[in-house]
Amino acid sequence: MIKYLFFITLLVLLSSCGENIIDTSNNTKREISPGNIPINYYADKTVKSLIVPPDLTKPSTQNSFRLSEYVTNVNETIIDFSGSQKAKDKATKILEKNPHVEVARKGQRRWLIINKNSDLVWEIAKDFLKKQGFALKKTNKKIGLIETDFLENYPEIPEQSLGFIRSMISKAITARYTLPIIDKYRIRIEPLNDDKTELHLSLFSMQEKLARSGNVESTIWETYEKDVALETEMLYRLMLYISGDQASSKEKILNAKSEKRIETTITDGFNGFAKLTFNDSVINTWDNLSWALDQLNIDIQDKDIKEKSFYIRAVRSSDRGILSSLLGEEALYKNFQIIVRSIDENNSDVLFTDVSGENEVETKEFSYELFEKIQKLF
Repeated sequence: MIKYLFFITLLVLLSSCGENIIDTSNNTKREISPGNIPINYYADKTVKSLIVPPDLTKPSTQNSFRLSEYVTNVNETIIDFSGSQKAKDKATKILEKNPHVEVARKGQRRWLIINKNSDLVWEIAKDFLKKQGFALKKTNKKIGLIETDFLENYPEIPEQSLGFIRSMISKAITARYTLPIIDKYRIRIEPLNDDKTELHLSLFSMQEKLARSGNVESTIWETYEKDVALETEMLYRLMLYISGDQASSKEKILNAKSEKRIETTITDGFNGFAKLTFNDSVINTWDNLSWALDQLNIDIQDKDIKEKSFYIRAVRSSDRGILSSLLGEEALYKNFQIIVRSIDENNSDVLFTDVSGENEVETKEFSYELFEKIQKLF
């Protein structure tokens, strides 16, 4: 009898060991520890609710060469220059020495400053993401944006978190306990001059959760709190990928000095739209706004550095719900412009305009909602 009860209990436990049964809503903040954060992306795992273009599912590495043949201390790095022998020869000459990389920091935000031109950094960044198993969903070299599709991240759950019985079962059947989280990355490349480039990397995550409608259960994807330690780990790996200097990369990531905190205020602007004021110069405000749009996963269609403006595409909150389920979210996107204007050398305004000129109440409400989300990042 005891034997039968044991097997019944075992079956119940096993039947409850699906991939998505673990509650990860209490996200514990991890310390930033370059080289010690596990990353386990399943490149061959597709997410049903997110479509990957068929031509991007298997990035090609044909017509590539290995950086390790030309640069010391770099392991298995591949850079794709689209098969051009001339480009390969030029890259070989450029990469005779490891690029020098520095780390800049504001608060939790870190980015790289690389002593190479933006064209070369662009190719290296694309290849790095491909090597992590990501498909490139969007590349816009004009505005310096590379965005991946989503991949599922399955870090192993520590044994102490499983409990004694599940830990024993896991060892017995080599089961994997995983978190239902998907990640994508955005890399933004900003040329500083002909031989120096800024590289910004941002993580955006979503979590699968159970949704109930009456007696029907289904799963939905919701925005997941950013794991700053994971984002920093990926930046560290990219830095190591570029420089090949593990000790120096780790030290620079950890010891980057933070600048002073930025203050922002939201007031009423022109035509009833929100106005966001930064207590910083127009150049720094432009840079901070660029980072904030990356963090919020805003779809940037274009930008004008001279005019200091962004052209973005977004869905207003008022249009979600029934409309999005009927028409599909893609049909609900609208175009807006965000402009940075200098007040004086220490203060700048960020203005919101409706490209269509309709200036609907819903759009004005959205401008306040967006600027409040940006304000919370500082």
